[in-house]
Amino acid sequence: MNMQSLNAAAPVATDIALTPSTATRIKRLLASGAGIIAILYIILYFLYSLWDPSALTADTVLNLTNNAAPLAMAAAGETLVVLSRGFDLSVAGVISLTNVIMAAYPLEGPLGALQSLLICLAIGGVVGIVNGYLVAVLRLQSIAATLGTMIICQGLALVVLDAPGGTVADFVTYDLTDVVFGVVPITGLFVAAVVVLWLICRCTNFGVALYVVGADETAANLSGISVVRTRFLAFVGAGMLYGLSGFMLSAQTATGNPNGGASFLMLTFAAVALGGTSLSGGRGGLVGSIIGAATLMLLQKVLFAGGVSSFYTGIFQGVMLVLAVVFGAVVTHVFDRRSAS
Repeated sequence: MNMQSLNAAAPVATDIALTPSTATRIKRLLASGAGIIAILYIILYFLYSLWDPSALTADTVLNLTNNAAPLAMAAAGETLVVLSRGFDLSVAGVISLTNVIMAAYPLEGPLGALQSLLICLAIGGVVGIVNGYLVAVLRLQSIAATLGTMIICQGLALVVLDAPGGTVADFVTYDLTDVVFGVVPITGLFVAAVVVLWLICRCTNFGVALYVVGADETAANLSGISVVRTRFLAFVGAGMLYGLSGFMLSAQTATGNPNGGASFLMLTFAAVALGGTSLSGGRGGLVGSIIGAATLMLLQKVLFAGGVSSFYTGIFQGVMLVLAVVFGAVVTHVFDRRSAS
């Protein structure tokens, strides 16, 4: 009787191990991009610790967080637009403009830092409103419309500061790039706040609409979702995150550069793709993009610690991006075949 019970229980255990829900969770984790890039980040950090003994110190963690934060915020903003099936090139212009304003008009003290932050968010928000109106309301191509606003922002940045220079307020440069409680990077708290807001947003009507609009605009219209409103808000939210990125870049560099945002353009899209957000819209999320940005910045440190020339950084970043995308596609294909069989 006991043997029969054991034999009866064995298939049940097998069924539980191979349940489709388990396979689906694993597939979502790996194929989403966020899981893949998180694993890749851990591997890179392990290599970094082998080549640089100081990699595990608090100072190094603070440095990595501060370096990654501007790109992470830019990638988070771009993700909102890409999820709604659009592209936003104004990211480079907004970062440059907010950076030079921070350097040309420094406001000292905690209150000054708060005012500067609000100014950066407002500038990004205004650019986002313009982009949203052009793309969502007037239905212009997002690449063409945001290319125009990027050029305008770059021109305004040159008007404010025609050459690299200026000085960012000491409180922003020193205090906001430090740690709290002795270990927690302040810039990390900014990033964590954005992640929390995103997780909350995903549970709202706007969060749901963002994915539906990106996946199928026709289905969104038929289900009563306002495509215009969703895309408009996506651009506004993205612009504000670009402004936050410019604020963080200013804190890190302590100076202004009218072309400071130019290098962010391609890296932002790379971080978004690396984090698993589909450039055709409707799939992905901010968390993966933020990890993707952190991974790209960590790769630079790893290559430097390994003695690789900085001229090869772009090559390695491109190879890593391709491999991550291919691996995600392979994992999805394998699990789809197993689920079908």
